Amino acid sequence: MYGSRVKSLDLSFNCLTTLNHSELFPDLEELILDNNNLNDDIRLPYLPHLHTLSMNNNNITILENLITQIKYNMPSLRFLSLLGNKACPTQLIDFEKDENDYKRYRYFVLYYIPDLRFLDSRPVTHEELNIALTKGEFTKVIRPRFENEPLQREWKLSLGSQPLADTSNMFSPTSVSPTQEIHHQAAYGRRRFRYAGKHSEGNRFILNRDL
Repeated sequence: MYGSRVKSLDLSFNCLTTLNHSELFPDLEELILDNNNLNDDIRLPYLPHLHTLSMNNNNITILENLITQIKYNMPSLRFLSLLGNKACPTQLIDFEKDENDYKRYRYFVLYYIPDLRFLDSRPVTHEELNIALTKGEFTKVIRPRFENEPLQREWKLSLGSQPLADTSNMFSPTSVSPTQEIHHQAAYGRRRFRYAGKHSEGNRFILNRDL
């Protein structure tokens, strides 16, 4: 009854794994989801008036899946924070990451959501946005797939794009497992050679002692 009147909703520290029934709050402007158990299976509802989304300290690992949903389901978003997720590369969660990794992450997010005014703990600058619009498309981090991990079809990040081609049967230099038995084949036989030149080969049988 009162869902349509709610403008701000804070669901932090609730061990959430889904956002079921969040569509009951269609006029939300601020949604706080910090410190839950939300992962890459999350499905964001369509919230046309939402301007602030905070998802700090969750289990998001695949950035492009989330950004695609935000792009199309939250067109009014201006403030976004993803700190504490693996999809947001900072030294807070991974000591191997550095400032350059975080910059590439910001360029990627801003390329697809250019209307953001604040990302994580920093405001978006004009210079940063200009770089993102130029190079952000190429800063996607390729996530390796492990041997036992099932193939997943990624979300497409552009309107009118064609479905991804099936690459399961394409040749790859690493397509053979290290433990897979490889059968080598070889053949041998007597070589037959016949000289077909115009010059005599008799002299090659004359030794020094015959001179």
